[in-house]
Amino acid sequence: MTISQAGGAIVTRFAPSPTGRLHLGHAFSALVSHDLARTHGGNFLLRIEDIDAGRSREAFVDGIIEDLRWLGIGWDGEPVRQSSRLDAYRGALGALGAAGLIYPCFCTRADIAAAAAAPHGPEGAVYPGTCRRLDPADRAQRMQDEPHAWRLAMDAAVARVGAITWHDAAAGVVRAAPARFGDVVLARKDAPASYHLAVTVDDAWQRVSDVVRGADLFEATHIHRLLQALLGLPTPRYHHHALLADAEGRRLAKRDGAPTIAALREAGVEPQPLVADLRAGRMPVGLSVARV
Repeated sequence: MTISQAGGAIVTRFAPSPTGRLHLGHAFSALVSHDLARTHGGNFLLRIEDIDAGRSREAFVDGIIEDLRWLGIGWDGEPVRQSSRLDAYRGALGALGAAGLIYPCFCTRADIAAAAAAPHGPEGAVYPGTCRRLDPADRAQRMQDEPHAWRLAMDAAVARVGAITWHDAAAGVVRAAPARFGDVVLARKDAPASYHLAVTVDDAWQRVSDVVRGADLFEATHIHRLLQALLGLPTPRYHHHALLADAEGRRLAKRDGAPTIAALREAGVEPQPLVADLRAGRMPVGLSVARV
């Protein structure tokens, strides 16, 4: 299915987290999303995913705006902040709770790591279901006294929706297989929604027709498609693009000291040639476009 075949207004988005400065990988993703919308006469949105209050910084929000403007990337409307959308996430979580599809989890990361029998899925160790088996009275008491996360009862969720699919620009029709992730967290002890829940709810609310993001998030789409089916939300088309990698093939990431847009600007790099190179798949010396 192509965009021209699907019809309707094209809406894409760029949704960075303000936990550091944007780097070249972010710039590449923003350009791919921006250009897809503009090529088809659609809208390009900016969403600030600042739901992680412990790591988000207002200075980085300002930096995102500054970097995008320097790159010549404009967006439609005001940027949406996830921190202003908490009621929407609580509503979605409440709907899943009313359907009996979530349960409180009191386990720490150390508890899960200590479960030697825990299998591994696309995101690491799969939760062994410890708290799903708690006695109801014990669970109710612990909810009053202990902090807890909320997990999706994956088996029940998958049984409810049956076979579902989604469409990727490169992979074509993909059959969703979320069970491999186990009982994923939908709300943490320190945040009212996980990435999976918040991004699914926000994409539907903003009427995003085409989700453009890196290939590293391809697997997460299995969970997002399941949540869309459970919550009765529309399913956008997906475009998982190639990632930027360094000369050794490592994808650019904040934790690895990827070149930031701010550092390039301070070094005297001109934005127009940089943007032209990114669009053409030509990178500064020592970097290349790679699929991971």
